[in-house]
Amino acid sequence: MASVRGQLLVATSAIEAGPFWRSVVYVLDHDEDGALGVIVNRPMESDVDEVLPDWGEVANAPGRLFEGGPVGMDSALAVGVVTDVSVRPVGWRQTAGRVGLVDLDGPPPAGGELLGLRVFAGYAGWSPEQLEAEIEAGAWLVLPAQDGDLISPIPELLWNEVLRRQRGEVRFWANLPDDPGLN
Repeated sequence: MASVRGQLLVATSAIEAGPFWRSVVYVLDHDEDGALGVIVNRPMESDVDEVLPDWGEVANAPGRLFEGGPVGMDSALAVGVVTDVSVRPVGWRQTAGRVGLVDLDGPPPAGGELLGLRVFAGYAGWSPEQLEAEIEAGAWLVLPAQDGDLISPIPELLWNEVLRRQRGEVRFWANLPDDPGLN
């Protein structure tokens, strides 16, 4: 399977519960060693400035810490979307297109360098060939990402929005009831 770095994994009805139910995962890295991503539609109750005071003003609305995934929930990572790839902020490392990881140990980027930034507690990780098997089993739809997906002001609606903008039958997934067994 080709790398899905820089794309979205959108959970299907095969994932019936847990942290990945109706999740949208942005894939930061995917190669023969496995895959790493962050759930971009799970804001937590904590504001970024409560956990990382210097970063609260840089994080875009809703300004919350996000549940990035079930792995490493005691650690944080930041993902930022730059305004211009040719002007790379200090501490920003490109993953795909205008998206990159931001070093939380350094100073926050200067104003205007980022379109947006999200801070995630934890991440989603897959061992070699695990993600490929889950995609093959129908647990995930692999769909193109847009920069705005990572910094959506209403992330709770992202699962439906990503599906609705697709062409063909995939867009009908957005109408799936919360419990397909009750349909």
